[in-house]
Amino acid sequence: MAKEELIEMRGKVAEILPDSRCRVILTNGHELVAYTGGKMKKHRIRIIAGDEVTLEMSPYDLTKGRIMFRHLPDRRPPGGAPHHRR
Repeated sequence: MAKEELIEMRGKVAEILPDSRCRVILTNGHELVAYTGGKMKKHRIRIIAGDEVTLEMSPYDLTKGRIMFRHLPDRRPPGGAPHHRR
């Protein structure tokens, strides 16, 4: 039998909880508690309230998840056009 398929969702961190956990609100409005996953913990990637994250959930328990990726906000110079050096 194959390993169960994980559900991958996107959400926004609403609150930082103790023990490297976060309260996340998914794009569909569902709220759950998630912890930082393997490489994020290994490389000490910090998560703050308001960050956009991608997380994995087990289909058996939709109240818990594992944060796998933190999306960085767009960092473009003001004016919209990219800055070129000459």
